[in-house]
Amino acid sequence: IAWGATNLGADVEDLFIETFNGQGQYQTPEGWKRPEIHHEIIHVRGKPDVALDVVVTRHGPVISDLIPGETRKLALQWAPLKDPAFVSYPFFELDSAQNWEEFRKAVSLMGGPSLNLVYADVDGHIGYQAEGRIPLRASPTNGVPVAGNDNAHEWTGVVPFDELPSVLDPPSGILATANARITPDKYPYLLSSEWMAPYRTERIYRVLQSGRKFGQEDMLALEMDVQSEFDHFCAERFVYGVDHARQPSSRARAAADLMRSWDGQVTVDSAAATLTVLARSELWHMLLEPKLGADYQLYHWGMQSVALENILLQQPPRWLPANYANYDELLAAAVEAVVSSPGAPRSLSSWTWGKARPFRLEHPILGEIPLLRRWAGPGRYAASGDGYTVKQMGHGESERFQQAPSERMTVDLSNLDASNMNIVTGESGQIFSPHYLDQWQAWLDGSSFIFPFSDGAVQPAKKHELRLEPAR
Repeated sequence: IAWGATNLGADVEDLFIETFNGQGQYQTPEGWKRPEIHHEIIHVRGKPDVALDVVVTRHGPVISDLIPGETRKLALQWAPLKDPAFVSYPFFELDSAQNWEEFRKAVSLMGGPSLNLVYADVDGHIGYQAEGRIPLRASPTNGVPVAGNDNAHEWTGVVPFDELPSVLDPPSGILATANARITPDKYPYLLSSEWMAPYRTERIYRVLQSGRKFGQEDMLALEMDVQSEFDHFCAERFVYGVDHARQPSSRARAAADLMRSWDGQVTVDSAAATLTVLARSELWHMLLEPKLGADYQLYHWGMQSVALENILLQQPPRWLPANYANYDELLAAAVEAVVSSPGAPRSLSSWTWGKARPFRLEHPILGEIPLLRRWAGPGRYAASGDGYTVKQMGHGESERFQQAPSERMTVDLSNLDASNMNIVTGESGQIFSPHYLDQWQAWLDGSSFIFPFSDGAVQPAKKHELRLEPAR
């Protein structure tokens, strides 16, 4: 069998508002109780030790000090802290499974983090199984802090494994997961309060439904696919807005022309991708700031793109800022703000995606040491794709937080030795090893390596052997 995984994004944490009295006790349904106090000593090289007292209630550690401006006592209830069984991976059972039944039995032992697992076997079966211990709540929290002095929102168990989403051999013959919603409207359990946008999953289905036969190269090309239907939709809306605005500037019209001829491919040399993404960010600023003030910068969620798509399709009057006559003027103003920004180059066509949004990959510690930085990671590179492409390349609030495919693997179930796999950098974690970065260029360019499976194929392919033996 072969299997792969994407993040399910299960809701496994809640914030509880704890009520404390003057004696340092917190309120529970059984009365006032003293929290646990964990005295932590953090040793800092060359500096005095840092003493930290962690206050822990029945729900978990109080984390209010981590939230600027927070005055309430918020305790974090998180599944792995609540019960270590929430984190367990029985890989021996999973890797020795021979069929769908044995696979599901192994998966049923998994605690989390929760994943979407796809399955295939040499007999031609394919399947999907959600996994993980996902909490059941007495009543939903709806993603906001709730009172901790009663049991109204307590965890009462976990979603039964046999009632997690699962399918074997769907009639379509296609299964795809890319962090998007996996439950129908009337599904009886809350698995997640926030799914990721559906565009990547939709793109995979659209390609696989083309009716042609797919080989190894085709699957690798799909893993590297950088077509963004959402970005393309937004570009068309910006173009329409500029075309119908009263007095757009010449630079806004030039930006519209670049977006007009764009096919939605988020390539490193695309200026249209840069203009679209930056204009969309500016548009959210214009939509949210009148309602939220400065807090608009904190307002991000997984389905934000779907919300924007609906706003642009339906153009509800309640969302139109007061100082704009219509949505065309609003869209044109978002483009104007981008092309007149200090960072905008004189030639908009030179504002390519690879330059505007480079991908940074560095060792989190060694990358801070100047003499070792060049050895510790590739650094900054131009990379295609964004958060809405199958090849997901996401840029977080900090350049330190970026997301990208952790590996690409295609399994040939007719000949396992013909499978291929590529991980981001290399097999070795030693920075001066020749294998530390020897897979990086393939990962960046979209090529891969034969992944020998049988002993007869592994031995002649072997380049180096590291043998670890227990001390005697």
